[in-house]
Amino acid sequence: MKPYRVEVFGKKDCEKCGVLNQRLDKLLVSEDWQDFEKQYRDMGTKDGIVAFCLTECLDPQRLPAMVVTRWNDEKKTYEPVPNRTPGVRDALCGQSRLYQYVGLQTDYAGSGKGIISPKMIAAILSEAKELTTAAA
Repeated sequence: MKPYRVEVFGKKDCEKCGVLNQRLDKLLVSEDWQDFEKQYRDMGTKDGIVAFCLTECLDPQRLPAMVVTRWNDEKKTYEPVPNRTPGVRDALCGQSRLYQYVGLQTDYAGSGKGIISPKMIAAILSEAKELTTAAA
């Protein structure tokens, strides 16, 4: 069990879902991200839909999406890392950035073009570590 878990929500046969999974897998093998693990949630399954609904912050029309969670030893569960600046857009993540929690969802608007880049993923992982380290 690792301190952080990235919950990835996607669909079978979704090209962008596959790309996000590949990019995240590639990042998570590096030494910088050894505190993170990934859990894929298939929206075509009951378990995936339940996990999606419990997250309460994602738009089903903006998949793939990811939310960073942190292990809460007292409660024995992973919990989403709260966004330190809810609603504030940043230059890198733009409208892909989640409002309530640290995470991303696909921006299919003209400017986003449905791309979640490796730089965006790394920025979100860094933010999660920074927020939880500062809170400790």
